[in-house]
Amino acid sequence: MKDLEEILAIAREIGWGAADILRSYYDGTAKDPDLEIQYKQNEPVTVADVAVSQYILQRLQATLGNEDFAYISEETYQSSSSGRKASAPWVWIIDPLDGTRDFIEKTGDYAVHIALVKETRPVLAVVAVPEAQKLYYATKGGGTFVETRDGSVPLQVSSGKRIEDLTLVVSRSHRNQRLDYLLQNLPCQNQKSVGSVGCKIATIVEQQADIYISLSGKSAPKDWDIAAPELILTEAGGKFTHFDGTPLRYNTGDINQWGGLLASNGEYHEVLCKKAEGVLAQFDHS
Repeated sequence: MKDLEEILAIAREIGWGAADILRSYYDGTAKDPDLEIQYKQNEPVTVADVAVSQYILQRLQATLGNEDFAYISEETYQSSSSGRKASAPWVWIIDPLDGTRDFIEKTGDYAVHIALVKETRPVLAVVAVPEAQKLYYATKGGGTFVETRDGSVPLQVSSGKRIEDLTLVVSRSHRNQRLDYLLQNLPCQNQKSVGSVGCKIATIVEQQADIYISLSGKSAPKDWDIAAPELILTEAGGKFTHFDGTPLRYNTGDINQWGGLLASNGEYHEVLCKKAEGVLAQFDHS
């Protein structure tokens, strides 16, 4: 198997290629720019999602083969796990277009997620944000970098703020009463609205925000929403855990990330997790 640095170089190149394809659909310059939006479990899917999924899978498989790796992509995943080895030790977890609603509504907040997971934890991640012309990448123990067409620089999360001064990055669309109640009762009340988990985590590693909270309702975020952004955040010095402090696990056979998840710059992480659990207990008993 190639070493991680070689694999990262391949993943970065594929990330840029995927970003270019998405931009061509986004700005209408694709050969056939009609997005043909369909809905799958209430979530929109466009031809751009499918085209980019095919591109990423074909490129990865052509370069790395099927021997050492399994592949899970949002657009090709079947919950019946159609012959997929849930226990393959090395798995690529891919979201070809995170933030499809934002893509359709032209907010610019959409991203490509590519993560390599070993056993149940990410060891390599690429998050491309096409409209910002930026690509974030990280390897386990190797730090987080942002790459533009001019080169790449290391990134570090914010530090030294008071808890009241932290900024929460929140969704435009996925909201419910329980989450709203939680957000209203946290010690920090500054909020910034951004679509796509990849774009949200990008705002934290760029020091424009400090916290992101995911709370599953009827549905939950999936492995491909979280795996790549998690490593981008933690390698920049942040934390991303369940409210009870346990680490996130991927490639477990259940692709849902149920419960409450908190991503932060790492300062006050445990305090905020405990506070969130307390607030939700109040809400659930009221």
